[in-house]
This record gives sequence, structure tokens and C-alpha cells, in this order.
Amino acid sequence: MKKFLCLMALSLSFGPVVAGPLDKPECIAAAKPGGGFDLTCKLAQTALADAQAIKDPMRVTYMPGGIGAVAYNAIVAQRPAEANTIVAFSGGSLLNLAQGKFGKYSDSDVRWLSIIGADYGAVVVRKDSPYKDLKDLAAALKADSTKVVFGAGGTVGSQDWMKAALTAKAAGVSHKAMRFVAFEGGGEGIAALQGGHVHVYSGDASEAASQIKAGANIRVLAVLSDKRLPGMLSEVPTAKEQGFDVEWPIVRGFYMGPKVSDADFNAWTEAFNKAMRTPEFDKLRAERGLYPFSMTGTQLDVYVKRYTQQYRKLAADFGLVGTK
Repeated sequence: MKKFLCLMALSLSFGPVVAGPLDKPECIAAAKPGGGFDLTCKLAQTALADAQAIKDPMRVTYMPGGIGAVAYNAIVAQRPAEANTIVAFSGGSLLNLAQGKFGKYSDSDVRWLSIIGADYGAVVVRKDSPYKDLKDLAAALKADSTKVVFGAGGTVGSQDWMKAALTAKAAGVSHKAMRFVAFEGGGEGIAALQGGHVHVYSGDASEAASQIKAGANIRVLAVLSDKRLPGMLSEVPTAKEQGFDVEWPIVRGFYMGPKVSDADFNAWTEAFNKAMRTPEFDKLRAERGLYPFSMTGTQLDVYVKRYTQQYRKLAADFGLVGTK
């Protein structure tokens, strides 16, 4: 009897077992399987497990709709305090937020957790293109913008359209005078470039690198990064090196619900910091076509707000509707 009472007292002193923020974690990919959000979740899934930053395997679930809008609204309005749920976002998410495409919610309505990698815009032409650098392209645009056709896997207002519009603007040509053909995806755009149906492709650096590796008949005029990229494109100059003030980072990261506690949020922050400090993480990131870019904490929140504001101004300058 005494032994039973001692055990009872011991169990009561410890109280009920409470699940922590890293128990049974879930990553929401705000699109169908196979895209960039899925890639982002699966990078975290592998990196956090390899670094032993989480105990339970991370579950990846899918919530497509509105290029991230459905997931954003669900987390803010219906699941704001889920301590074990993170949601993948990209630079495109910030662009859509800036254009008011996420409804009534803004960049201040979630907790921005981490950025774990980035891609960058790229200006791509055929190997036999007469444009050898951005100055050649700018000269052609100024001479007759109707004779230069841009193509990409995105409609007006998308990231790829923005890259083309900014390139034209830096060359001194209005986006309204720019000829642009939208394709269903990057593969179609690259095929159209190789077939001579468009003259310039405004895509992503990693996409261009993988196409070149596969033998595509293309050449990169410039990367839209703040400095030259490592790997296959290390010899390609940035737009800024060529005198054109154009940058387009495509970040990949995660956010959490607005009512997640500081303690739980900090536990996730430390888990990501631990994973990103490991040498294995660099390899995992590179295997997924991403370049080094890591950020958490207050610095990340400032970054998100700054870029969203820049995108908001760009959208207004380009006359895109729906901008908040």
C-alpha cells in the first residue's frame, strides 16, 4: 500500500505529459505535391531529422489554392496557435501578399520562422543569340522593343513577369512597351526559347543551370543576385556588374500561426538554427537547387517586411490591380 501511494504521489508531482512544439511536427506545402513548396517542406523534413533537431518524423501535407492564399488564410483564421505546424513560403508568397492576393491578411499576420535557401532570377538567351550581355539586350530594346520577345512561365504580375519588366525598365524601356509571352511553366518557356519563338527567357538560376547540364541550347546573360553564384553559373556576371540595378531573390522558408507562443516559436527557431549549422545541410540544400541563404529571428521579420513593401511599390509602379 505504501509503495502504491508513493507511486501515486510521484506521478502527481510530475503532472500530465504535455506535447511539445516539435512533437509530431507537420509542414504544410501550400500547393499540390511536386512543386517548390513541397521541395521546401521535404528539405526541412530531412535536415531537421538528420540534425536530430526533432524527435518525431515530420509529416508533409498539402493545401493548394491561390498560390499560397488558402494555406495562409487557414493558418491565420482557423489554426493560429498550432505549435507543431509550419507552413512553407517563397518570395512569390511575399509578392502575392504585396498585391493583395491573400485577401484581408497582410505580412504582419503570421510569425516568420526561417529562410533556409534561395534561388535567383536569371536572364537567359539561346547560345547563338546576338545578345552577348545585358548591354546588347538593352540596346536592342531601345532600338525597337517590339522586336525583342520575352517569355516565361508566369502571367502578368508574376515573379517571372516582374523579372522581365525590371530588366526592360533598367534598360530604359517601359514595361508597357515590352512584348511578353506567358507559358504554362518553365519547361514550355525554355522550349520556346530554344525553338526561337521568344528571344529572352526570364527564369531562375537553378532552372537554367539544370537545363544547361542537360544539354539545353541556352546561355545565361546575367543572374539577378547581389553577388556571383557558386557552382555551374560562377562565371556568369550579375546584372549589377553590368550596370543594371536589378536583383530578384527567390527565398524559401517557413512561417507559423500568429498565436504560437514565444517559447514554442523559439524552440522551432533553435531547431532550424541547429540544422542549418551542420555541414550536411549545405549539401542537402544544393541537391535541391538552392543557394546559401539562412535567416531566422528578428532579422527575418525585418527582411520580409522590407521586401513586401518593395514589392508593393513595384506593383503600384507597374499598375497592377489589387495592390494593398
